[in-house]
Amino acid sequence: MERLDSQRDYWDTAGTTKTFGHPLDPAWLAGIERGARVLDYGCGYGRLVAQLDADGFAGTEGVDVSANLLARARADHPAGRFTLLDDPPRLPHPDGSVAAVLLFAVLTCVPTDRGQRDLVAQLHRVLAPGGLLYVSDLCLQDDEHNRERYGRFAAAYGTYGIFESGDGAVLRHHTMDWLRALFADFDVARSRQLAVRTMNGNPVQATQLLLRKR
Repeated sequence: MERLDSQRDYWDTAGTTKTFGHPLDPAWLAGIERGARVLDYGCGYGRLVAQLDADGFAGTEGVDVSANLLARARADHPAGRFTLLDDPPRLPHPDGSVAAVLLFAVLTCVPTDRGQRDLVAQLHRVLAPGGLLYVSDLCLQDDEHNRERYGRFAAAYGTYGIFESGDGAVLRHHTMDWLRALFADFDVARSRQLAVRTMNGNPVQATQLLLRKR
């Protein structure tokens, strides 16, 4: 994966101080057996792993590119299972071995088309037929601040919606057309829009999708 799509140095430094706020609706995972393997890709400091563990999911695992975020996760949730990704997005899991994957505010941190396609292909590989991919991410925002920075960085990165955060990260907000193309091998089971705060505390509208592998 390209360096821009992992940004390991950022997540091992400034990224360790962030607070992640996209909420998980447990009802969207109601059909998953409590003992099935559930993977939180880009788990950060493990908040969703902790939530799933508390909800009785015994096969939950968090994976991330940042050793420092995972150290925080293990300190906060010593009973959780966490794995460092040495070569993201490659996963060590066998084909079709995962019942559900969480992908929360991860695509926004993987700015290139190729990086996103490679990631989704890897998740598709490890998901069992009929497995669920629960996505929470950010589409293009309509406020003046975001429109200005989309335009300011579009020429540098070749995509409207990619921008620099100001503290070292390169991030991306998406069009729905792009997300539909990215997830073309999945069926949409549920979708919703909801208000969240970014890792820097700014209010935005998030898009959540529950996708089923064909």
